[in-house]
Amino acid sequence: MAIATRTVHPEGRAATAAGTAMDDVASQFIAANQTAIELAVALMLGALIGIERGWVAREQKSGERIAGIRTHALVGLLGGIAALLTEALVAWAFPLLFLAVAAIGLVAWRARVTEHRDYSITGLIGLLLTFCFGAIAVAIDLALATACAVITAVILDNKREIHGLLNKLQAHELDAGLKLLMITVVMLPLLPNQGMGPGAVLNPYEIWWMVVLIAAISFVGYFAIRVGGPEKGILFTGLFAGLSSSTALTLHFARQSRRTPELDALLSAGILLACGTMFPRILIYAAVIHPALLPRLLLPTLVMGALLYLPALLIWRRHRLAARVERPTPIQNPLELRTALLFGALLALIMLLGEWLREWLGQAGIYLLAAASGLADVDAITLSLTRMSLERIDAPTAVLGIVIAAAVNNLVKAGLAAGFGTPRTGWRVGGPMLASLAAGLALAWGL
Repeated sequence: MAIATRTVHPEGRAATAAGTAMDDVASQFIAANQTAIELAVALMLGALIGIERGWVAREQKSGERIAGIRTHALVGLLGGIAALLTEALVAWAFPLLFLAVAAIGLVAWRARVTEHRDYSITGLIGLLLTFCFGAIAVAIDLALATACAVITAVILDNKREIHGLLNKLQAHELDAGLKLLMITVVMLPLLPNQGMGPGAVLNPYEIWWMVVLIAAISFVGYFAIRVGGPEKGILFTGLFAGLSSSTALTLHFARQSRRTPELDALLSAGILLACGTMFPRILIYAAVIHPALLPRLLLPTLVMGALLYLPALLIWRRHRLAARVERPTPIQNPLELRTALLFGALLALIMLLGEWLREWLGQAGIYLLAAASGLADVDAITLSLTRMSLERIDAPTAVLGIVIAAAVNNLVKAGLAAGFGTPRTGWRVGGPMLASLAAGLALAWGL
């Protein structure tokens, strides 16, 4: 048997040796000057924050600024030196120098308040953070210190934008954001991460993590509509409302079509876009929970989504007007804790029923459960089947079940469009829905 060999030219060996030698020299230089490099980074991080602070106060006369680029650069360097002194001499060097910087800053801010009546302490906090970043760069990690300094500079530089967002924020939106944090960082870590119940199908941690996933996507969808504004019209609203509540948008637009029949074509396009957005959501769930399921799920969902998107765009091109309609208001806040608990209970119930039906009826039981669940919701059954496909059911069964649930759910929304909207709205929505259903089921069955 012939053995393949590779000829290495002397020039190649020489180039490789030269490159290795240069790398060794660079490594030796960095190792020999590690402390100097860390102090230089501490100085530059302070200068970065100082540039932002100095730019804000650039119109003030020399001496009126409490801390500009020079002061912040020196404070960053002082933080690095404090870390070195603490490590080499005494443990109290860093806290003593930190308190000294804080005291000097407080005296300066106190003197300034008597003249300018400015009670903001943001600059003082930035100065103290600069001192800490210098210490982190020397004693802990250069990358961490750099990242923190850049984020601090960005926050300081966007005062007007941050305050503007705060002024636009409504009370129920703030409440929703806090509840999202509560169910994520407070409740999730407290739940046991182990299987329970029949067949150990119930994992409290994973069930609640899926609840958090649903809540986060709804939260993003809500603010996508909020930020876009009504001037973007039905096209934008329908597309992004699918992330939050396509059912709510379907009902709203159907009713709107009766009040403004001249816009029923555009409203139908908005409904189709919202319903089509359900399919990218399904792919996101699969990619996060069970990526191996994604190749089988990709074709049916993309085809079903395309058969809704394309008619929507065609209707839009034929009937687009300069008119705008009010954006739909969600029927309920998707981040209400009660809603999250109900979703978690529904998810657990579907997983239990799925296990029992799988043992009793096999694949037929899964399909029956998917069709029944799709009458009310797609997210719960999608998450359940995706989770079950990890261990208990095969991928084709999970894919067909998800497609069945999505098809039934879109049929329900087609019924809402026909029942609450104009007859033309019902036809424009129902036709693409049936085509999407037939194509998705055919592709999923073929897999």
